[in-house]
Amino acid sequence: MSYPQIIQGGMGIGVSGWPLANAVARLGQLGVVSGTSLDTVCARRLQLGDPEGDMRRAIEHFPYPEVAKRVLDRYYLVGGKAESASFAFVTPFSAKPEPDLVELTVVANFAEVFLAREGHSGPVGINYLEKIQMPNLVSIYGALLAGVDYVIMGAGIPREIPGVLDRLARSEEAELKLSVEGGEDEMMHFDPAAFFGSVPALKRPRFLPIVSSATLAKALLKRSTGEINGFVVELPTAGGHNAPPRGQLQLDEGGEPIYGPRDEVDLSLIAALGKPFWVAGSFARPEKLGEVLAAGGAGIQVGTAFAFSRESGLDPELRRQVLCQVRDGSIGVFTDPVASPTGFPFKVVKLEGTLYDEAEYAARPRVCNLSYLRTAYRRKDGQLGYRCASEPVASFAKKGGNAAKDTPGRKCLCNALMANIGLPQRRPTGYVEKPMLTAGDDLPAVVRLLTEGKESYGAAEVVEFLLSHGLT
Repeated sequence: MSYPQIIQGGMGIGVSGWPLANAVARLGQLGVVSGTSLDTVCARRLQLGDPEGDMRRAIEHFPYPEVAKRVLDRYYLVGGKAESASFAFVTPFSAKPEPDLVELTVVANFAEVFLAREGHSGPVGINYLEKIQMPNLVSIYGALLAGVDYVIMGAGIPREIPGVLDRLARSEEAELKLSVEGGEDEMMHFDPAAFFGSVPALKRPRFLPIVSSATLAKALLKRSTGEINGFVVELPTAGGHNAPPRGQLQLDEGGEPIYGPRDEVDLSLIAALGKPFWVAGSFARPEKLGEVLAAGGAGIQVGTAFAFSRESGLDPELRRQVLCQVRDGSIGVFTDPVASPTGFPFKVVKLEGTLYDEAEYAARPRVCNLSYLRTAYRRKDGQLGYRCASEPVASFAKKGGNAAKDTPGRKCLCNALMANIGLPQRRPTGYVEKPMLTAGDDLPAVVRLLTEGKESYGAAEVVEFLLSHGLT
């Protein structure tokens, strides 16, 4: 069986949007859309008037027309909202999501994959985060309805997802455990037939968990609820969330986590597991691709280089600013040990005017209104409650959180990542959410794609560069 040598990383919220995945898949490599927060992304695109008509075209192909109509009726605004208006509120997920939210989420995931697959026969995948558990059942079903080829998942240990894929591909009821702090875990359920009526059998996509060690990969093969079809091996130099260092967390003089020999990955042990694998984290060079192929791997996953290509979903002005600093050598990336409310280290681009800038961070009124990274906890009455370390400190403490330990330095990734793609919320007070970019440690190395005075580059140029020197 042949596999693509390049996986385009499923980055952030909307950075790996359908235009980028479509462009990469047309070249025979694995184009990947980010599945994170697609309900809000879809709702906001529709509220901006969907000027190119892409979202409406995709939604019109959704196999349940009455559901598609309800989503459009709720969110589509002819001509778009006023610039000074706020985006409409989308109800956050809970263990038992509202039916309207389920409809929006299934439709949004369907639409993103549909558009990524449109007009070619190349492979398309979708990337989810295990840490964001509550939307995953219904999100995955929407992607399956659109015929997604691969599901990739990181930021946790997704041992239950293979079995979920098996059951949802048969359009059977699936369940997923929700981790609950301070109490017994809760089971979430989704039954496509109960929700949509008559449902077809669907293609079961290949599943690639993201791992940071051979030990974790081996454990997943042994304990997963269904078949694992390969691995993405992610090193701590990759962008976004990183696995924390093994052992006690220590910081260097600059305040970044220290990774040591225990965090290195022996690719021979990964290869011995007998599954195809791709390596991510500063591997976006032809010689690195050659090294992985020689070690028995299928290829590499590349995020940062694609994130700043013309087809990515990043706001064009932010992309221009970053590439300008890449050319003059003034850009850098900081591995922030506390920014993410998940507690995982998170890579942040050192760009003024974003929430990396302490003045911008201090000026932001603290609020949690998108709530994708909130966690469930058991209240004293036995019911589930939800809290986020990036919400107002007093609110977090009132919900039983350890405010002194867990809230300092936490940033609102949900709102910042929406701002990264030109969908910032404008609050009634007039405050507009600020962006905060993420990238891998090798961000300065994308300068090699800005040859001959070029100010930008496309996804095809990234693929051509990676496959150069006869490594096709």
